[in-house]
Amino acid sequence: MRKLRLDIEDREKLHLASFASKSSDSEGTVNPREEDSIRTVYMQDRDRIIHSEYFRRLKDKAQVIMFSDAPFRTRLTHTLEVTQIARTIARALRLNEDLTESIALGHDLGHCAFGHAGERAIQKYYPYFHHAAHSLRVVECLEKGVGLNLTFETRDGILKHTKGKSGSLISKDSSFMPKTNEGLVVRMSDAIAYINHDIDDAVKYGVLTENDLPKDVISVIGDNYSDRINNMVMGVLSASLESNEVSIESEVLEAINALKKFMFENVYECKPILDDTKKVYEIISCVFDHYLKNIDLIYKDELFYRAESYKDDVLLVKDYVAHLTDNEALNIYNNIK
Repeated sequence: MRKLRLDIEDREKLHLASFASKSSDSEGTVNPREEDSIRTVYMQDRDRIIHSEYFRRLKDKAQVIMFSDAPFRTRLTHTLEVTQIARTIARALRLNEDLTESIALGHDLGHCAFGHAGERAIQKYYPYFHHAAHSLRVVECLEKGVGLNLTFETRDGILKHTKGKSGSLISKDSSFMPKTNEGLVVRMSDAIAYINHDIDDAVKYGVLTENDLPKDVISVIGDNYSDRINNMVMGVLSASLESNEVSIESEVLEAINALKKFMFENVYECKPILDDTKKVYEIISCVFDHYLKNIDLIYKDELFYRAESYKDDVLLVKDYVAHLTDNEALNIYNNIK
């Protein structure tokens, strides 16, 4: 059976692009991991993420639209859309699909209840809290109290998937960029996914119409959801195939940046979303204060895996509150009030 994994590794060397990551060349894991008879190290990473509790929790954490029973995107459906786009690009460029998939599936594990609104609320107590760094913390030590012991390449891609409000998809500062091309593909796919599905959700939520989108941008990337994703993906593929490294056409990159700016001004910071954000601040603050005064309640929660003996109560409460789903945080808040 051991030959199966070796066959896969040999096929990678033969068929993947020269700038693709090869499983057999991985920098490995922090703690030794037994070699699998069938799966490469990146396949193991992917499977460990999929079977984790933090991954399952993503289904009950909001993407942008909060406090709604309608079928808007959640962090889980966002993750699946990112993964689908990333694998499409990776396959076309002959990159390592297994590494691409593991990074994409794990990139948002550290998101807390109510997405970015919850993240900003936690920063009131823990200023350095950021979902990308917390995603890394999840896979390194929080899941089941010991972490998932993933490869360096997957962990690097998870940490560096994020761009922030003013960040660029491609930065000249290499310290902000993933070490692998697969990580760069996920970084681009994350933006392609959230910009487009957030437009779709915003239209359905009634805070935006398709006619509101900037005409100069639409003329470049398309006037409907499907065309926009396709043209953004083609912008990555065309530039990457021409340069033999992961890149994106300048015209498409400018359109993505313009749409991102538009979304912050007209959706992410519009009145209905900001009103919900105020509710989230109240909920998270109330829950955080409650557990700071009642630390023992966290230690009694057998479903919360503690990775260490905490000397800092704020750090413990931060980890606990960040792992809660929207409904869990809301129920705790209602019981307190």
